[in-house]
Amino acid sequence: MKISRTTWRIGIATAIILGTIGWLAYSGYGAGKSYFVTIPELNGMGAKAYHDQLRVEGFVKPGTIVTDGPNVTFMLSQYESHSPKFATGRDLKVVYKGSEPPPDTFKDDAMAVAEGTYQPDGVFHATGLQAKCASKYAPAKPLHPGEPAKPAAAPNATAAAASTAKPAA
Repeated sequence: MKISRTTWRIGIATAIILGTIGWLAYSGYGAGKSYFVTIPELNGMGAKAYHDQLRVEGFVKPGTIVTDGPNVTFMLSQYESHSPKFATGRDLKVVYKGSEPPPDTFKDDAMAVAEGTYQPDGVFHATGLQAKCASKYAPAKPLHPGEPAKPAAAPNATAAAASTAKPAA
């Protein structure tokens, strides 16, 4: 059985389209992944750290934030400044050059995650920056020791509850 010229053209076009889609999926998968590491893990990666897209977590070292428009240079520390281990922790210089300014929660001692690449000169070049304020996410403190923490009530909830309560008979 002889295959017609039109069938060959359709087959070749289909193969090219499927090959292109496969190549785009494969290359997009590799470009989109990034490894999450701490500062000591980054230092232990060796030359492999220079070839991968990474996300590094640490605490912003107080007094090191230098802003230049949306760009920021700062030091990430392994520990918070009030930690007894702070003096023995490792530091990492980060240069953030992104299209957006750093978040509002980005300040001294804030936990931060920088996404980018590590260079042989020891500087982490970030294109993404996230920051958390640890005190904002802490659970509510109990009023008395030993008492479980309770969620805050609406401002007029107790007054509304008292006004709708029926007196006991």
